[in-house]
Amino acid sequence: MSLPIGFKGGEGETLTKLLKYIGAYKLYEKWLFTQVKSKEMPQHLAVILDGNRRWATQRSLPTFLGHVQGAKKGEEFLEWCLELGIKTVTVYVFSTENFNRPEGEVKALFDVIEEYVEKLRFDPRIHNRRVRVKAIGRIGSLPTSLREKLRQVEEDTKRYSEFFFNIAIAYGGRAEIVDATRKLVGDVLNGKVNLEEIDEEAFTKYLYTSHLPNPYPDLVIRSSGEERLSGFLLWQTAYSELFFLDVYWPDFRKIDLLRAIRTFQRRKRRFGA
Repeated sequence: MSLPIGFKGGEGETLTKLLKYIGAYKLYEKWLFTQVKSKEMPQHLAVILDGNRRWATQRSLPTFLGHVQGAKKGEEFLEWCLELGIKTVTVYVFSTENFNRPEGEVKALFDVIEEYVEKLRFDPRIHNRRVRVKAIGRIGSLPTSLREKLRQVEEDTKRYSEFFFNIAIAYGGRAEIVDATRKLVGDVLNGKVNLEEIDEEAFTKYLYTSHLPNPYPDLVIRSSGEERLSGFLLWQTAYSELFFLDVYWPDFRKIDLLRAIRTFQRRKRRFGA
């Protein structure tokens, strides 16, 4: 059974509404869920949340409403991943390059993220499922109020280890490697690390993801039709499976997640061989 995805309007939108009305999506979703749950699940899933602005532009809406819808979808996405038992989820919400966007848009986006982080802090699902929440990136470049909200949710969940939810914000893969190198060089100069001790495993401990039991995503999903990583987890994704989806992030559905996982399960991972 194959259902249309990525339709932008017209006949496709009408068909989508019809399928929802007759319940076809829910039936297909349940069937897919059963299929993927019976096989090996990715233990670390990373996603690039792309297409919020284009989603809003397509509907002649203010850009910030695209980010609002994107944040709502992020809440749903985390719930789906918890339901599937995916231990680690990393979402890419704001890159270092995004600071080059218009000041008003950046401020509006930070306001949306701050509101979402505050909700996350008091979300019973986070505490009932014992989800550790952590921001990764150059957090010092963020507004003070947002930094404080992130610090609070990290503090409240730092003892949890059942699941891990990472928010990549003010993040850049090259920046992460540079920052890790600086820390490592500092430890070498201070006599804490010998040059002979430096290898890939040692370097990994200096990355933003050093707190994770498994920092390497099994699967990376990107929405919006773009087919590149844009600097996302450059070190960690060396052997990750990639899945690109031609649908804007606010329109991302549970079916899309299940399809991505099913595709992952059908691939034979060779890890560079």
